[in-house]
Amino acid sequence: MVVRALHSPARVWVVLLLSLLPLGSRAQRPADELSGRFRRPATHVGELIDYELSYRHSPTQEVIFPDSTADFAPFEFVARIYQPTRTRQGRSLDRTVYRLRTFALDSVQRLSLPVTVLQGADTLLLPAPEATIRLTRTAPEPTGGEPPVLRQNTDLVPVKAEFNYPYWLAGAGLLGLLALALVLGFGHRLRRRYQRYKLRKNHAYFLAQYARHIERFTLSRSLLNMERAITLWKNYLSVLESNTINSLTTREVVAHYQDDADVSMALRIADRVIYGNQFTDEEAETDLAFVLLRNFAERRYELVAAQRGD
Repeated sequence: MVVRALHSPARVWVVLLLSLLPLGSRAQRPADELSGRFRRPATHVGELIDYELSYRHSPTQEVIFPDSTADFAPFEFVARIYQPTRTRQGRSLDRTVYRLRTFALDSVQRLSLPVTVLQGADTLLLPAPEATIRLTRTAPEPTGGEPPVLRQNTDLVPVKAEFNYPYWLAGAGLLGLLALALVLGFGHRLRRRYQRYKLRKNHAYFLAQYARHIERFTLSRSLLNMERAITLWKNYLSVLESNTINSLTTREVVAHYQDDADVSMALRIADRVIYGNQFTDEEAETDLAFVLLRNFAERRYELVAAQRGD
């Protein structure tokens, strides 16, 4: 019987298949493992909960996990946390934690997210096993099938005042348009008035400083105070008429003002006293020089003010 069994063709094929089976099982690669689970068994309405999706696969596979555009119904996507791929003993592990929340009222809620496996030009969509979570209700269920009786409460609750940004922005915009209209309509007139005001202020400051230098010169008879008064006069006219007479010599200043008699006489007296050291005790000559320069400055101010419409 044994010899007939060994020579039977059918039994020979069976023996060959049984001998090849262990070899095939040893050559088979480990199966991929895709799992999805909630990290808590229960949640409340609106409470954040973490859903962990993991996939253990061959290191040569390219895997894409779902992003925020995936379908998470009945849950809402809040955030996600990627874990770097870890490879040990020829197997890679990808893991991502999705932070979700739900506003559905089902007692048991389910979720299954798929991962995408790239295989050359083709893609394979692998859904994870379905994970469930229980919804813990906080409101007591009505007894007897009747809804609970609502309790009326009309007491006012204090509410913190909020800053009304739209109205303030609208008001600021209207003020900006009004200011722009004023600038476009009256800008030239306003600038002229400001220039006249600045002109009067500078002139009053010059007269006060000029009188102070003259007073100091009268009391001390110091040539330094006289020189400061002349320098102040030149600087004032330079600003008033937008010229550079403060850097010109006496002859050049006289020529600039077309040999004006008052300027010529006053500056020559000042040069003779300051640089020629021809100082006398007579105050009339030096006082005359100061008066002539101040009067000339007054005339130039009135001329410039008239040109600017004052």
